[in-house]
Order: sequence, then structure tokens, then C-alpha cells
Amino acid sequence: MATKKKKRAKLVCTVCKKSTYFTNKTKAVEEKLELSKFCKYDKKHTPHKEVKK
Repeated sequence: MATKKKKRAKLVCTVCKKSTYFTNKTKAVEEKLELSKFCKYDKKHTPHKEVKK
């Protein structure tokens, strides 16, 4: 049985502009994701936005 591919989203830190996270998106979510994640380069929680791969 074939499985459906999930949409992958690349998250980039808005402070240092480095990519540290990837996540799966559902088809119901159309807008770009913005999550608060821990940035290992800044050593604090910063907003991360979805960008194109």
C-alpha cells in the first residue's frame, strides 16, 4: 500500500538566519508557520519562520 508524502517545512531563525529545524505540515495549514523554538547559536528561544527549501 502506497503512503502519502507529507509536506516538509524548513524553519529558519529570524535572529541569526540559520536553519536548525524541519517539521511536517498538514494539508489543512496553508499559511506559513511561525514557531518559537530554541536556537542553539543564540542560546535562547527565538521566533522561527518557514522558508522555501
